[in-house]
Amino acid sequence: MAVLIREIAVIGAGTMGNGIAQTFASSGANVRLIDVVPAALDKGVTNIRGSLDRFVKKGTLAQADADATFSRIRPSGRIDDAATAELVVEAIVEKLDAKNSVFEALDRLCPRATILATNTSSISITAIASATKRADRVIGMHFMNPVPLMKLVEVIRGQDTSEETRASVVSCAEALGKTPVEAQDYPGFVSNRVLMPMINEAVCCLMEGVASREGIDTVMKLGMNHPMGPLALADLIGLDVCLDILDVLHEGFGDPKYRPCPLLRRMVAAGRLGKKNGKGFYDYA
Repeated sequence: MAVLIREIAVIGAGTMGNGIAQTFASSGANVRLIDVVPAALDKGVTNIRGSLDRFVKKGTLAQADADATFSRIRPSGRIDDAATAELVVEAIVEKLDAKNSVFEALDRLCPRATILATNTSSISITAIASATKRADRVIGMHFMNPVPLMKLVEVIRGQDTSEETRASVVSCAEALGKTPVEAQDYPGFVSNRVLMPMINEAVCCLMEGVASREGIDTVMKLGMNHPMGPLALADLIGLDVCLDILDVLHEGFGDPKYRPCPLLRRMVAAGRLGKKNGKGFYDYA
């Protein structure tokens, strides 16, 4: 029987963090949404309210249920407020140093029984766990974007993650209505080890003038039955996130097939990050 963990803290109120918070709250959990940057926290809360309103307008969620979900989310600018959580899900930038800093703080703050999960899409769970004294209670819980809609959660054990921790997280994911898939702790796990080389090759095709951005995306949608073309998907994920993941894959495997396309690096350097800032491979009003 799937069991929902009911006291949750989510660290990071960005696209993934606010989606994770909304998903837990929609299932009945009490959620602390924590971000030390006030503007990011305000934006995250606004995005949750907007997402819930869209579900109401579509007729898939009653207004009373949307209001109840929103009331279970308590925003905070203090990481200390994670101390009462049974499960903490970290969803900050895809940088090992930043994640280790957060996990070191959480290890000091949270009771020994608290599970510390990371939403990392590519970084070693074992490396993140090394910042704590509870490697057995550290695990990967990789949600997909947009979190409220996507069913998959990759569950990744580190070298010392316990069976009890794995079982609790798998059960919790099922209680959220998600489908957990277990993966081993290798760079990119399954999802991004397969996805990112495809996106990277699409960027190379664009750089080399093989086809237009629309042509590349149309080939993959109509020819391969993908719901979204790889360049549009990169914009949705965030070009900076794609670059970070490819760097992790390239460094982790030492294989040139994961080397980020120079055009991708150039676009990130130019501040073209995708939908989140209105300009990527496509421009967004």
